[in-house]
Amino acid sequence: MEKNPQSRVRLRPVDLARPHGLSTQAVRNYEEAGILPAAARTESGYRTYSPLHAQALDTFLALLPGHGHPTATGIMRAVNRGAADEAFRLIDESHAQLLEDRRTLSAVENALRDLGSGAPEPGDPAPGTPHPGEPESRPPAPAEPAPPEGPTPTPTSAPTFIGPLADRLSVRPATLRKWEAAGLVRPRRDPLTGYRVYGEAEVRDARLVHQLRRGGYLLEQIAPLVDRVRAAGGLEPLEAALGDWRSRLVGRGRALLTGSAKLDAYLNEQERGR
Repeated sequence: MEKNPQSRVRLRPVDLARPHGLSTQAVRNYEEAGILPAAARTESGYRTYSPLHAQALDTFLALLPGHGHPTATGIMRAVNRGAADEAFRLIDESHAQLLEDRRTLSAVENALRDLGSGAPEPGDPAPGTPHPGEPESRPPAPAEPAPPEGPTPTPTSAPTFIGPLADRLSVRPATLRKWEAAGLVRPRRDPLTGYRVYGEAEVRDARLVHQLRRGGYLLEQIAPLVDRVRAAGGLEPLEAALGDWRSRLVGRGRALLTGSAKLDAYLNEQERGR
């Protein structure tokens, strides 16, 4: 009895490509990349594929949404050379990244709840007090008017300088300056020292930027969110962004599950053909 009866079925590159809207060149590229097993050749040198190749392509395309191209490629290369353990390690890494992203989202949501509560954070020096965040030798800069956006700081929310704020966020002062240059944070200048002074609204903006950067947002993606928060005078506009973020995480989780099911079926078919 033949061990692998499906190997008698011959498929052309177009037979694999057409159901997925791919070009035949893409199929050949996938084979050369190790995503598909090596094709058989006719006496004339033409590639011929089997249903196992078609299943390999289906599996790869199912892995893409959850893992991304590099990891999905690594998984298929590993299983096609018999290194299933390596494939499982790559899958574990994708699940670990998804879990970390979920934790980051939770951290953002918690930070926004903290921001919404307006709770003060003690330990910042009063404006006019020198600190190591900016050198004392720097000449005073002209005072800038307080930014119009956000609530006026109250005695319960003392302004702070760049050094203490950077420490609070666990970033470098240079990072806060980069955010300022991008228009994401707008500190005023202390009239006596010329140092940057961050009021309640500026601290809120810095914390929002920090948390969204942790969530994978680019500075150019964060800018409109911060602008909307300023225009609205609150954090409500971020609720839609967080909802979209959570939906994308749910979609990735489902995609990982779908890809794993396809991969399991492919591994079973490989074992049957041995």
